[in-house]
Amino acid sequence: MPELVIHQHLYQPPREDPWLEAVPREPSAAPDHDWNQRITRECYARQAAAEVYRSDRSPSPRNGDTLSRLARRVNLYGWCSFDVGPTLCEWLASEAPATLAAMLAGDAASVRRWGHGNAMAAPYHHVILPLASPPDRTTEVRWGIADFRRRFGRAPEGFWLPECAADEDSLDLLAAEGIAFVILAPYQVEGHEGDGLPVRWNGARGRTLSILPYDGALAGDVAFGGLLRDPAALARRLAQVSEGRRGQDGCTTLATDGETFGHHHAGGESALADALALASRAPGVRLRNAAAVVAAHPPRRLVRLVSPSAWSCAHGVERWRADCGCRLDGTRPPAQQWRGPLRAALERLAAELGDVFEAEGHALFREDPWVVRDAYGAVVAEDGEALAAFVEAAVRPEVDRAGRARARVLLELQRATLRTFTSCAWFFDDVDRLEVRQVLRYAARAIELSGRAGRLASELVTWLANASSGAPGAPSAADVFVREALPHHEPAWRVAAGAMALAAAGASVPGRSGAFDVVVERRSAQPGNHAQGAPWRVTVRHRRTGVESVLVGSVRGAPPALHATVAPEGAPLGAEREVPLHDFPEAIARQLLEGHLLDDDALLAPVSG
Repeated sequence: MPELVIHQHLYQPPREDPWLEAVPREPSAAPDHDWNQRITRECYARQAAAEVYRSDRSPSPRNGDTLSRLARRVNLYGWCSFDVGPTLCEWLASEAPATLAAMLAGDAASVRRWGHGNAMAAPYHHVILPLASPPDRTTEVRWGIADFRRRFGRAPEGFWLPECAADEDSLDLLAAEGIAFVILAPYQVEGHEGDGLPVRWNGARGRTLSILPYDGALAGDVAFGGLLRDPAALARRLAQVSEGRRGQDGCTTLATDGETFGHHHAGGESALADALALASRAPGVRLRNAAAVVAAHPPRRLVRLVSPSAWSCAHGVERWRADCGCRLDGTRPPAQQWRGPLRAALERLAAELGDVFEAEGHALFREDPWVVRDAYGAVVAEDGEALAAFVEAAVRPEVDRAGRARARVLLELQRATLRTFTSCAWFFDDVDRLEVRQVLRYAARAIELSGRAGRLASELVTWLANASSGAPGAPSAADVFVREALPHHEPAWRVAAGAMALAAAGASVPGRSGAFDVVVERRSAQPGNHAQGAPWRVTVRHRRTGVESVLVGSVRGAPPALHATVAPEGAPLGAEREVPLHDFPEAIARQLLEGHLLDDDALLAPVSG
C-alpha cells in the first residue's frame, strides 16, 4: 500500500547574547520581541493546535466574505515526522514550554499510533557535518543524540542532517552511533527506483544505513509554489501517488522547513491539517511517519551517495565555504568570496582554542579531554547543579577548587567554539548580516574564556580581514567583529548595575538575570572613594561557568537618564565605571522604565550613547 510521510525540519539559529544567554530585541521581528518569539507564535505554537474552519454559506456577493466555523483542532506534531534543533529546544524550554511540551506529546502519541516516534534527532548545532573536523562532527552528533534521549525519553531512530548535507564519513558516524536512517533529497543518491521507498547505503567500513528519499518537486511546490493556498489541491497532490501505484508499494515523502507552515505561508498549518485529513481518506493511502516506513520496508536496493551533497547547494557543500554562485538574490551578481576566508579564520581560531582545551584539560580531567567534551552533551542544555555535578565527576580527585572552576570554563569554551560554525553565517549573501555577527560574538566569547584574549582577538581580526565582498566601502568580517562582537561593558558589571538600580528604586530584584544568579545587599557607610563608599554590594555568579564577581556601587539619576557607578569590591580608586540604563540587561531596563511612561523625562531627558 502506498505510504505518505510529512517531515518538518524545525530550526532557529542561536540568538542569545553569548554573555548574558538571553535573546536581545530584534527590531526586524516586530511586533514580537525577537524572531524566536515571532516564529513560535506564527508557526510552532499554531502547529501544536492547528485549526481548520468550514464555511456554512455562500460568499456574500458584496464582499465575498463567508461565515467560517471551527471544524477541527489537531496537534500536527502527532501526525508529522519532525526534527527540532537542540538549540531551539533550549529556547523553547525556557520561553515557550507549552509548545515544546506539545512536540514531546506529539512524539509520544505517534509511538502509540505507529510503534515508532515522529521525532528525529539532529546535530546539537546546525553545522554542515561534511565540513566539520572529525572531532567536532563526533561531538555534534553525540550531543544531539544525548539531548534527544533526555528530552524525548527514547533513543532516536532517524537523524536529520542540517541542509541535508551528507558525505561518506558523516553517514558512517551516524551508523556507528546506532542511527537507522536519514532523509535525503532524491538527487543525493544514485540508483534508487523512484518509488520513494527506503534504500540502503553501505559504507567503506562495513556499516550500513537506510536513506528515505523525499519528493523534491513536491517539496518545492509546497515551499515556494501555491499548494498551501488550496488544501484540496494539496491533498490531491499528496494522494496522487496512489493512483499510479494501486496495489504496489511506494512512498511519497514531503520534507521541508517546518516554518513553511504558518510563518512563510500564513495559515499553512491549517492548510496542512486539512490536506492531511483529506489525503488520508483517499483510497489506498496510508499516512505514517518516516521511522515506521523504514521499519515496514527494509531497504533492498543498494545506492551510491553523492558525496558530499546538500539539498540547498548545487555544488556539493560549497555554499558554506566558497563563492559557488548559490545565493538568495539571483538578481545580483555572486559576491560571496568572503565565505572562504570567514571559514578559514574560524577554523584557525578553533584549532588554537582546541590546543588550549587539550593542554589544560589533560591536567584537569580523569579522561581524555575530547572524551569529556563528548560526554558534556548530557548536560550542555542545563546549568546550575546538573552541570556542576558533571564537572565534579569528570575532574581528577586531586584538582583543587580553582582547577574545578577552570574545568567548567574550558567546557564552555568548547560550547562557544562549536557555535561559531552555525551554518546560517554562510548561507546568505552578505557578510554584514546578523547571522555572521552572531557567530563572531560566539568567537569573542570563546576567546575570552580561553584566557588568551589579547593575542587571539588581535590575530582573529587579522585572519578575518580578507572576508569581504570586495565592493567599495563594504565591511569585512574583521570590521563586523570589532564593531559588533566585542562587548562594551563586562556582562557581570551590567547585571550588577541593573540589580543596584532596582534595589535603589525599592523594586524586587530577581534572583536570576540572564545567565547569572544575583544577590544584592545594602552596605553600611564606609570611608573611601565614591565607589567603595557606595551603598550597594552585588554578588553575580555565572551559572554555567561558576565564575563569581563581587561588585559595589551607587545609583544616581532617574530613568531614562539613570546611571550606576560600579567597581569590584576592594578595587583601588579609578577602577569604577559608569554604566547607563541602556547597558543594563533589557529585562531590568524595562522594569525600571515601566513606572515612568508618563513622566516628562520619559521623552525629554537626554540619554547618552
